[in-house]
Amino acid sequence: MTYQLNQGQKPWIQDDITLHIISHLVQFHLNSMHKAGDVILGGLFEVHYTAIFPEWTFTTEPQQPTCQGFDTLGFRHAMTMAFTIEEINRNVHLLPNVTLGYSLYDNCGALVIGFSSALSLASGREEQFLLQENCTGTPPVLGIVGDSYSTFSIATSNVLGLYKMPIVSYFATCSCLSDRHRFPSFFRTIPSDTFQVRAMIQILKHFGWTWVGLLVSDDDYGLHVAQSFQSDLAQSGAGCLAYLEVLPWDSDSSELRRIVHLIKTSTARVVMVFAHEFHMIHLMEEVVKQNVTGLQWMASEAWTAAAVLQTPRLMPYLGGTLGIAIRRGELGLKEFLLQVRPGLHNSDDGNNMVHQFWEHIFQCKFRPPLDDSGGTLCTGQEDLEKVETEFLDVSNLRPEYNIYKAVYALAYALDDMLRCEPGRGPFRGNSCANLQRTELWQLVYYLQNVNFTTSLGDRVSFDENGDALPIYDVMNWLWLPNGRTKVQNVGEVKKSSVKGEELTLDENKIFWNFESKKVPRSVCSESCPPGTRLARRKGQPVCCFDCIPCSEGKMNSMECTSCPEDFWSSPQRDLCVPKKTEFLSYHEPLGICLTTASLLGTFVSAVVFGIFIHHRKTPIVRANNSELSFHLLVSLKLCFLCSLLFIGRPRLWTCQLRHAAFGISFVLCVSCILVKTVVVLAVFKASKPGGGASLKWFGPLQQRGTVLALTSVQAAICTAWLVSASPAPHKNTEYHNDKIVYECVVGSTVGFAVLLGYIGFLAILSFLLAFMARNLPDNFNEAKLITFSMLIFCAVWVAFVPAYINSPGKYADAVEVFAILASSFGLLVALFGPKCYIILLKPERNTKKAIMGKDINK
Repeated sequence: MTYQLNQGQKPWIQDDITLHIISHLVQFHLNSMHKAGDVILGGLFEVHYTAIFPEWTFTTEPQQPTCQGFDTLGFRHAMTMAFTIEEINRNVHLLPNVTLGYSLYDNCGALVIGFSSALSLASGREEQFLLQENCTGTPPVLGIVGDSYSTFSIATSNVLGLYKMPIVSYFATCSCLSDRHRFPSFFRTIPSDTFQVRAMIQILKHFGWTWVGLLVSDDDYGLHVAQSFQSDLAQSGAGCLAYLEVLPWDSDSSELRRIVHLIKTSTARVVMVFAHEFHMIHLMEEVVKQNVTGLQWMASEAWTAAAVLQTPRLMPYLGGTLGIAIRRGELGLKEFLLQVRPGLHNSDDGNNMVHQFWEHIFQCKFRPPLDDSGGTLCTGQEDLEKVETEFLDVSNLRPEYNIYKAVYALAYALDDMLRCEPGRGPFRGNSCANLQRTELWQLVYYLQNVNFTTSLGDRVSFDENGDALPIYDVMNWLWLPNGRTKVQNVGEVKKSSVKGEELTLDENKIFWNFESKKVPRSVCSESCPPGTRLARRKGQPVCCFDCIPCSEGKMNSMECTSCPEDFWSSPQRDLCVPKKTEFLSYHEPLGICLTTASLLGTFVSAVVFGIFIHHRKTPIVRANNSELSFHLLVSLKLCFLCSLLFIGRPRLWTCQLRHAAFGISFVLCVSCILVKTVVVLAVFKASKPGGGASLKWFGPLQQRGTVLALTSVQAAICTAWLVSASPAPHKNTEYHNDKIVYECVVGSTVGFAVLLGYIGFLAILSFLLAFMARNLPDNFNEAKLITFSMLIFCAVWVAFVPAYINSPGKYADAVEVFAILASSFGLLVALFGPKCYIILLKPERNTKKAIMGKDINK
């Protein structure tokens, strides 16, 4: 057959001739159904499951392939398109004055037949083209609804996309079909696998299933899902794949046996399957053989509503299955289906799909068999209502609703194209398209911009990739007590421009096929308990790990993390808590004891001071330089009180004041003792002949001046220390990791050493002078008391230095307070104890004679 094209012939006619030649290289007698109209829409459906191809050789004539396994639901899909077109033809507002027709083909579940059907739709059914001189007219079909399989749609769109043939699929979900450069005229009313995968991941995250198995079909649908699922799962961090297996297309029993054994031995309790019904049928046969129970199956939209799997034999294994299903719609289809009758539709070569349906439903034949094997003849008058068939079950119309929307999308696009006003069109020169000069790419333009709302209230539009607004229902397989099954809607997952993928579930409705009737667990490793961190197992997915206790000072999240500076890990290592603080507190026993001792010393000093005031005119008070005694008692009181500055939480002012007060108070005290000692020596020297002149240098004025001068030196040392390197509070964490020890750092060690050294120098000097005067006559016996008191003082402070250096934290403060109190009590008791004893208990010895050493009994 030779075709000759005239110059200026329409491009789609040239392409159409090419497709016509290809489709006739091998002649197939295709199952089809047709209805005439002003505009024809094509449809591709799986009315039979499989096709048997005879072996062809060079010595035999080619034989026709045989379609087997009538698919009742596939036929209902085809009838849905016929129903939708009739509904559109009755609509006076949509495509007025235009009648739609259809050409529906059966792909027989075989790629070559589906591809041939698509070519037949594109090239027309005529044996030859009758071209008019002006080459005008409409294409054989303006658009195609189909195909069901992604692989079939890819093959068809790869070729017909070259000619901008609009194709709207109702069931092809492969994400690869969103490639606009490769498939410029492909659209679909079902969400792509990209969203289906994300929807599945949302369900996994909701139930905390982080360890799952994935089974996919060995075709474009399954392999693209596997690639997309692995990528999205890794990006979301929602879990890991325990295994990924490809279900064999030829149902290889040994391969299925291996896969089911892997499922049985795996620790993953959740199995996701992206495959077709017949894959699941063969897989479940092996599952039953190996008795693999206790699994949570998750179904892709391809088999979520597969009634062939909802049998009493399989429900013990598949009960509780969760799956996602395409949107359900109430179309009013049943009345139309009941009107289906043989002879109402045209066909090619007698291969009428309605006849085949009738023969399948009523188990009869329209033509007697050639082998005279008998059988019932069909009359065409059989009553469909008397037959129990899923063909009439319109309670769960999901693919049908997508077909309904696909046909309407083509109709609305054509309606928009025909309503174009000349001079205001979207094409070159503001031109419009029309039925007489329609080019397919023009309809693609309108289809891309279509936007309408179905009678059920769902908006239909396509994005830049030809994908419809994604939304899925979440389904659950319920096994009823009477043995029947029910697929119930338990939620939905949809994509929102604001919230992204949004999952809504009614968990109270979900049936779990487990003894516990609760949500199963499916994890490779349980979450690490508080106080541990996860350590990944080498060579295994990130979801498989061991739990290792965190070290001190760290808490667990994904990894053990160090606590902030002022925090420490709890004993369980599950959180960071504020570190314990340690300082010499007024509330702890040690602090209470030292505070009590300090107040007691202050009180005793005050009592002694009062006694001396009250008895100030008695000989024993007057004989021992009463003024210096009063100064000494005041300084001792200050010494007792300054110890309180070492108790309590260190502040800047307490750190600065404590050592200054301590140093000045003790210098004042020791200065008074030193002057008293010098006075004792001066008095003894003055008692000797010619020694009276020495007392004039140690009168009251000189004594006060000496005490003031010696104390001023210490005040100068303290001032220089505070100005140059002031003591300051410090949080010390070196002693204990889990504690903060509050202490005062001295600032300048030299300043602190000079302060202590000056006190020590005066104390030693006082001790030496008192020691030299220890053997003076009894009337000067205060030298002995000074000697003893200074011996105690020096002993305490000599012991203090190494104890202070080796005491950590609050114990260093306690040692210093103890040294202050011990030395203060030593001075108080040694110097004033005997005098108070005489004043209070031996008043008869408090006389001038007794003081002078004369016997009071004489």
